[in-house]
Amino acid sequence: MHYYGYGALGTDRYPPFTLADVPDYPAHLDVPYPERLSRGLVLVKWWLLALPHYVVVAVFVGGGIWFGTGADGRWDDGWGAGGLVGLLVFVAGVVLLFAGRYPRGLYDFVLGMDRWVLRVAAYAALMTDAYPPFRMDMGGSDPGSLPTGPLPAGPGGGGAVHPVTGPVGGPSGAVAAGGRTRGGWPAGRIVTLVIGSVLLATATGFVGAGGAVLWADQTQRDDDGWLVSPDAELSGKGYAVTTDGFLLEGDGLDWVVDDLIGTARIEVTSRTGSDLFIGLGRTSDVETYLDGVGRSVLDDLAVSAEGERDVLRGMTDVAGGPPATPPGDADVWVASATGSGTQVLDWRPTEGDWTVVVMRADGAAGIQAEVRAGATLPGLTWFSWVLIGIGGVIALAGGLLVALAVRGARQVPPPGGQPAEQLPPIPPAPPAGVPAPVLSGGPSDGTPSAST
Repeated sequence: MHYYGYGALGTDRYPPFTLADVPDYPAHLDVPYPERLSRGLVLVKWWLLALPHYVVVAVFVGGGIWFGTGADGRWDDGWGAGGLVGLLVFVAGVVLLFAGRYPRGLYDFVLGMDRWVLRVAAYAALMTDAYPPFRMDMGGSDPGSLPTGPLPAGPGGGGAVHPVTGPVGGPSGAVAAGGRTRGGWPAGRIVTLVIGSVLLATATGFVGAGGAVLWADQTQRDDDGWLVSPDAELSGKGYAVTTDGFLLEGDGLDWVVDDLIGTARIEVTSRTGSDLFIGLGRTSDVETYLDGVGRSVLDDLAVSAEGERDVLRGMTDVAGGPPATPPGDADVWVASATGSGTQVLDWRPTEGDWTVVVMRADGAAGIQAEVRAGATLPGLTWFSWVLIGIGGVIALAGGLLVALAVRGARQVPPPGGQPAEQLPPIPPAPPAGVPAPVLSGGPSDGTPSAST
């Protein structure tokens, strides 16, 4: 189906409605039954060991091998959506529309990417222990599309005879999987591959975070150079909404504030038109002022979407009555702002245990406001490059370990056999026992054929 559609656009013949192989169809996929699989590898290969290949597959076919979910949670409508395969096949479709001919080089390249993806799919689906090669086999017959086991001997007991192409292999008449057999996977090599894969996965986190931070630093600042969060709705039935106390301390705090954070800002806008108060004070002083006051404490910050609005969640209600004095008359604030419209509180973070409080200026109950936070963050640019650099170093180490493990499992020629590249291709209907995922064959009308 993918060969017919935008996985390749390789044939005009409509795919048959059957799960059985159709010998004369231009494309064939054959994954041999695994007689035995490693008990240890089956636990890690599909999610951990295949991680390096998933990076390549993501480039080739987008977010998944055949399926995936979009940002809205619905199923994607194409296995090639967003990948290089889909893009190049679309280009081939335009060329076919006007020229009626599939560019051979483009076809071979698409076929090579499809082969890569299918090999990874078979490995991730736990159908084989053979690690997919980091190799692009473009066009022609797949090196893995070769018969295995004994073939009929030639005249006089000589080399094996391919049922169509004639003599192949050595005097034993045996041809190994794809012309070669893989080395084993001892514990040391598996551990090396696991460590390398974990390092590569960790590296993607650092590089992704660094890239996101750099993107925000360069594109999301306002006209005054502040990096500010989107507005979120803040509401409380009590007389105040407070943050849980947050502690700032450490020998490097001054350096972090001066070189990275800069000045912090909180903006609050009333949604009901009433005057608002926003203040920041030491947690012990604020608790003394609000002792016995009914309030909501934001102790587990979370933002959820309600329609087109973002709403702050994670608040715990504390029972109590009104404050003894309006917040503006309390002498507990290090920084504060009060009045109508948008109130802005700017603060240079310093060592201590701090709490932010939002109240109505008259101390009455019921708070409905829009709030957002921001900072100048002067060191965000260099910090993002540090993250990317750390990710690059970790990726280099992980890539070397993975390459070492995969290279250690190199293919070795079988006794009496020939390398796969020297063996002739098999006929359109592959014999049983093909050792790798195979998409093979070709139409009879001269259009390119597929063989993975």
